[in-house]
Order: sequence, then structure tokens, then C-alpha cells
Amino acid sequence: MEYRFQFSNFGQILKPKDTFFTMNYTLNCGGKILDLSTPMVMGIVNITPDSFYDGGQSNMPSSWLALAEKHLQEGAGILDLGAFSSRPGAAPVSQNEELERLIPAVKSIISHFPNCIISVDTYRSEVARQAIDHGATIINDISGGEIDPLIVQECIKSDVPYIAMHMKGNPSNMQSMTDYEDITTEIFDYFAHKINNFQKQGLKDIIIDLGFGFSKTLSQNYLLLKQLKSFQQLGVPILTGISRKSMIYKALDCSPKEALNGTTALHMAALMNGTNILRVHDVKEAKETIELFKLYVNCG
Repeated sequence: MEYRFQFSNFGQILKPKDTFFTMNYTLNCGGKILDLSTPMVMGIVNITPDSFYDGGQSNMPSSWLALAEKHLQEGAGILDLGAFSSRPGAAPVSQNEELERLIPAVKSIISHFPNCIISVDTYRSEVARQAIDHGATIINDISGGEIDPLIVQECIKSDVPYIAMHMKGNPSNMQSMTDYEDITTEIFDYFAHKINNFQKQGLKDIIIDLGFGFSKTLSQNYLLLKQLKSFQQLGVPILTGISRKSMIYKALDCSPKEALNGTTALHMAALMNGTNILRVHDVKEAKETIELFKLYVNCG
């Protein structure tokens, strides 16, 4: 089945204001319903020593609990826990090490904040299974099921949402795989086939993530951000993860620690182009961006 889409005709299909709040999605997260009729914030909790921005800051129980509490107080609707770094060139982490880092954090956060919704950032089916068994209700897979296809079956069995990201290769080699004939069309087709396949298998809630910074050049990242609204035609929620990434700090010749202002600017661009979930390090600032975006959309 062919899923080609003529992006040049997109403006004739949706007017700019139509891209904002017309997609009224809900997600069933272990019996807790998330309403995405207005955009939501996913707060990042990295349980790892080597993430590109906050590596080592949340790999102890006291620090991950403090960060989880801060994110929730500032308005995060989802906490996204990851126990390996997916930054370019990151060294692989064994399944046992990932589990040893991740599962205590999942259990601890659920124990202290029983009503929170936890997403787990993993591409391994066994890690997904154990995380779901201990209370996680969303799986966030940077490989879109390419590395371990059984991960999708774990989401189907447990009836939890699945986030499929686009990436070529793996974190160790992805930045050498940035050749595309037409990046927007190729990634659109990639997701169209993925969604069709997942739905045939019985997966109910699918979210897509274009994979900013993963097997994309700086200019490709900005082209995809500009074309983000095109992906609404796939009929599933869109997650955008650009917080403090190299597409910001390299463009501004600064460090990740200095990239909050640039992150906020691009978050507004993502919201105006139809994203449903912002995956962020800085929840308060992202929530404020959404509030201003809502005022902007509803003023007329």
C-alpha cells in the first residue's frame, strides 16, 4: 500500500488555525485517560550518568524523586523515565544495567506519586514488560520497533500507548545516516506504514515522534519542524522532543545549559505547527508557553 502525500497542496486542506485544537485525542494509560485536546507536557527524568544535558543529576533515589515532584508540581502530565543515553555516539548499555537503573526508579516514583503517569524510554521488550509490570503506562521507543519488534506486543498485551520515534541506525551511528531524497515525504511514509502495521496487530494508542536530532542534520531538523503540521494527516498524536538539543545550542553557539530560551522559542513553533506533547527538561517554562499559545489561538 502506498502512502505518498503531496505536501505542496497542504495549505489547501488545512487553514492555519485548523491545525491547533481540532485533533481531540485521548490516551488510555492503564485506565487513566489523558486528554490531549490541548497540548501536554512530558517531563524528562534521566536515570543515567551520561545524558547530554542532565546526566548524573537524577541517578540517585533522592534526586529522581525530587525531580519527579518538581515536574509534577509545575504541571507535567507525564513523566518520561530513561535509563540509557541516546545522545549521538552514546555507548550502549546492557539490558541488565538498564533494568537495574530503571525499575527502582519506576517503583519509587509510583510509590510516592501513585496518580502520576509514567512513560519509559526504552527500545527493549523485556525492559518494557518489567516497567509496565511495576506501573509504567506508556512506552517511548526511539527505534519505532526496529531494534526489538516484540516491544509493540508488550504494549498490545498491556493495552498501553506506544510512542514510535523515527531514527535511522542507532545512537552510535545515526549521525552518519542523514541522506534523504525528500526527508519529509520519507518520514511521512515511514510513519504511515508503521501506523498501519501497528493497528493491524491491535495496537490502540499510537503517538509519533519525528526524532529531532536523530539521524538528521541541523537544517533537516528545522525543515521537519516547519513541516510538522503535515503529519497531522496521519491521525495520531504528535510528540516533539527538542528540549536543549544540538539543533538549538549549535545554532546559537552556546551550551545545552544556555539553551532554554531557544528551546522555548522552538516550543512555540512546534505548538503552532500542531504538536500535542512537548517532551521537556523544563516543565514550568513549557507550561507557560502552552498557556500563552492557548491565549493566542483563542483570542479571535
